[in-house]
Amino acid sequence: MMPSILTKAAASTLALAVLATAAVAQDAAPETAEAVEYALAGDTAFVFNTLLFLIGGFLVMWMAAGFAMLEAGMVRSKNVSMQCLKNIGLYSIAGLMFWVVGYNLMYDGVDGGFLGSFTPKAIPAPDAEAAGDGYAAASDWFFQMVFCATTASIVSGTIAERTKMWPFFIFVAILTGIIYPITGSWQWGGGWLAEMGFSDFAGSTLVHSVGGWAALAGALIIGARTDKYSADGKVMPLPGSSMPLATLGTFILWLGWFGFNGGSQLAMGTIADASAVSKIFMNTNLAAAAGVVAAMILCQVVYKKVDLTIALNGALAGLVSITAGPLDPSVPLAILIGAVGGAIVVFAVPLLDKLKIDDVVGAIPVHLLAGIWGTMVVPLSTDGTSFVTQFIGVVSIGAFAFVASGIVWYVLKMATGLRVTKEEEMAGLDKLEVGVEAYPEFAGAGRI
Repeated sequence: MMPSILTKAAASTLALAVLATAAVAQDAAPETAEAVEYALAGDTAFVFNTLLFLIGGFLVMWMAAGFAMLEAGMVRSKNVSMQCLKNIGLYSIAGLMFWVVGYNLMYDGVDGGFLGSFTPKAIPAPDAEAAGDGYAAASDWFFQMVFCATTASIVSGTIAERTKMWPFFIFVAILTGIIYPITGSWQWGGGWLAEMGFSDFAGSTLVHSVGGWAALAGALIIGARTDKYSADGKVMPLPGSSMPLATLGTFILWLGWFGFNGGSQLAMGTIADASAVSKIFMNTNLAAAAGVVAAMILCQVVYKKVDLTIALNGALAGLVSITAGPLDPSVPLAILIGAVGGAIVVFAVPLLDKLKIDDVVGAIPVHLLAGIWGTMVVPLSTDGTSFVTQFIGVVSIGAFAFVASGIVWYVLKMATGLRVTKEEEMAGLDKLEVGVEAYPEFAGAGRI
């Protein structure tokens, strides 16, 4: 049966190829051979570039599942449904807001300035597009949109287990529709940082640090979970519900990151582009691996045992660190960049606890601090960049994201309130906000 199907498929393919060749030859008769070859090359590049956006885009979309599973594993069982709901909600809100205002605010007519226009993005009909554009417009919109949603996913985990649902979603709408697109326009939209020579290939600062600054502002204004710190300042351990889920989420994020970084090459229609994407994959993978190994070794040396959550965040910190420049570093340098990212996690997580900043999943060390590190190290391997320009970019984007996010969080706190009551927090947000418990068999059984 199978050989027959394959034979028929091969025959059909051959027939289509013959017809297509004849059609091209007939249409191109008045043209030179060089013109026909150029037209075919343009069509091929258009297809491959578009395919890169689409594949990269759905891999980054898959990262939304990774964030959901990571957070579901890191929160307590009484809050798992809430985290799942927040993640599917924020992804959906981000998509709508990026169409309504975000895309054009980030890309339309920035021209060395500070923001684009506030009109919705008009996507041309497929038959109106030409190979000379390089890729399908809708594929570009989709690829950029999933980056926008990633920024909001970073915030969700930090402020978990004590934040009301609808105020959080309002914040997501403003972050993804206005704050993230404005900072993105400064570099990726051709704004003032791009003209200065600031470089952030796939978003160590523009995506991850922006999300990290927004998360930090939220953690400071919302405050820590009720039972996280004792009256004398002692840190109270609050173990997550499922380390297997957290591990699965990390591997999903690791896989999705190949779309995040590889897709940011923005083209795969030439041999050079295909080679570049391949090197980006290699450096991305090695940086993540180095982040894990560095985190495990340092954990063993400093704490005499290896914390799984630190190892997981070591992988993510390695990925964030290499994201600002995954193409240019040599393999040893990529490994070093990822390893330092993993080391940052080991020392930053306890530092946040000393400062009584309650970050449930460790997003601030992973996305904010490792994002800054990855951006600042770009000049070591990328020509045309400078540490001064990178520093200006990191500080300006950080200041805007932190202040703007802080204002939004504070207004929401005054207008609607941000956190649930102590009694509601102890009962769990699954009961309060969702009405569907992730683990109903635990109800009334002394859940933590």
